[in-house]
Amino acid sequence: MFETLNKTAPDAIVEMIKIAAADTSPKKIDLGVGIYQDEVGATPVMRAVKKAERLWFDEEDSKKYIGIHGNPEFNRLFSELTFGDGAEILTSGRLAVAQSAGGSGALRLGTELIKMANPGTTVWVSTPTWANHTPLIGSTGLPVKPYPYYNKETQTIDFDDMCATLRNEAKPGDVVVLHGCCHNPTGADLSQDQWRIIADLLIEKSLMPFVDLAYTGLGDGLDADTFGLRLLVDKCPELVLATSCSKNFGLYRERTGMVAAIARTPEEADLCRSQIGLIMRRMISMPPDHGAALVAKILSTPDLKADWLSELETMRLRMSGLRQSLAEALSVQGAEQMANAIASQKGMFSLLPVSPEQAEKLRSEHSVYLLNSGRINIAGARAEMIDGLADAILAVL
Repeated sequence: MFETLNKTAPDAIVEMIKIAAADTSPKKIDLGVGIYQDEVGATPVMRAVKKAERLWFDEEDSKKYIGIHGNPEFNRLFSELTFGDGAEILTSGRLAVAQSAGGSGALRLGTELIKMANPGTTVWVSTPTWANHTPLIGSTGLPVKPYPYYNKETQTIDFDDMCATLRNEAKPGDVVVLHGCCHNPTGADLSQDQWRIIADLLIEKSLMPFVDLAYTGLGDGLDADTFGLRLLVDKCPELVLATSCSKNFGLYRERTGMVAAIARTPEEADLCRSQIGLIMRRMISMPPDHGAALVAKILSTPDLKADWLSELETMRLRMSGLRQSLAEALSVQGAEQMANAIASQKGMFSLLPVSPEQAEKLRSEHSVYLLNSGRINIAGARAEMIDGLADAILAVL
């Protein structure tokens, strides 16, 4: 049977990790992998997570299943964190949530729910977008189409083209995937005014937003990073959300996330909740609990929550500081457009205006590791590397 299978193409990021690991150059700068790194290049367990693990180790008295929708306390507390404590949607009855296996699991659950509800819908994703969006969404059988988002030459958001495409080409009932904050791979986020325009456009065209919120707290802070989501929740009758604890709690390997569906009525929300449970049962039966239990412990314990918020803010400020330093180093050498773009972007990522060939030169000649698309993870740099990084970038342009 298995001789009929074809070998998959090597994963570009995995292959780059191997090459970077083998590079012994003292000038090596690894900006490829999308994980947070501290000032010594480590990805440590966050302090609050460590403390919560110790508490949970003593308190946990069973490993039995919690339920198809996951940890109820996690779902409640993480919903409050995401939508805002006291938000009307939390008590409206229109919200259906379930714990998921990371953000990717939430995306899959949300897409499968959309397919069940409207198998003829088209899902629109930004150009560019996270590399796994189109394969993951497309694997459900739903057609995926691109809308303009970022102009790599001008290093600005193509907002007029984005709106024109959605207004003229998307059909009522179509779904639009929107990055809630810290756009991956560009770091270029919509302004609050642009979010308002998009919200009105979605309502005008009867389009449903599917918000992917993977980096909350790492852009401008927790509340600012959820502005777009909360605006859409207030304005749009229906919405799907995929969100994750991988980055802001550092729970990468614990696979902790949440899917949420907002329906027009409580009765329709109950239908969503039921169908999400059915999809979960067919896919993984029950979501893993360890990471969710830790997040629930942190969010329900004032001291732990305060410590988590403090460390999250330290991470955010570190990346923002590196971003500003790189922008200044580029500006000094006359690369004003690139400097302004990098300075204005948010979160881990920026998209350099380089070709795949120039990206390869950065890797082979300068030991700067980035994706062929030009995406860099600013968290992979350290302060002492910034001038050399700017020199290397400009050397290949």
